[in-house]
Amino acid sequence: MPFAVFDVDGVVADVRHRLRHVARPPKDWARFFSAADRDPPLSEGTDLVHRYARDHDLVWLTGRPEWLRPVTEKWFAKHGLPAGRLLMRPEDDRRPARDYKLSRLRRLARDGEIAVIVDDDPAVVKRLKSEGFPVRLADWVPYERSLRQAQERDGRT
Repeated sequence: MPFAVFDVDGVVADVRHRLRHVARPPKDWARFFSAADRDPPLSEGTDLVHRYARDHDLVWLTGRPEWLRPVTEKWFAKHGLPAGRLLMRPEDDRRPARDYKLSRLRRLARDGEIAVIVDDDPAVVKRLKSEGFPVRLADWVPYERSLRQAQERDGRT
């Protein structure tokens, strides 16, 4: 089956309640990430995941750090989301999200067809489109400036 690739934060998980920890210096990344287990689900994203999971191999591609794997997997289970393959950012990788995700998708594309990629970061969407990937912008939550900086400048999510 072809792959359906979904981001987590801002697509299926509502991170707005924890953005205050990284909105201005000094950024408290520990508190930002420690609250990830309390993210409410975003129904637009979770519904879309369930639709694609019927006839696609699900891949989660997130900028969350690898050490959040257990929290993320528990969150998926708690909210009834299929596990799929979970690709997370290595601890030492601080590239902008658009570069990190492009690299991971190029490797994934060697394993099979990518039918869709759903991401909330306009810079990621623009970059992936320019590379010929089938990408859809998750626009059901306003894209926050602090999240953009975390993804594109800080290389943290």
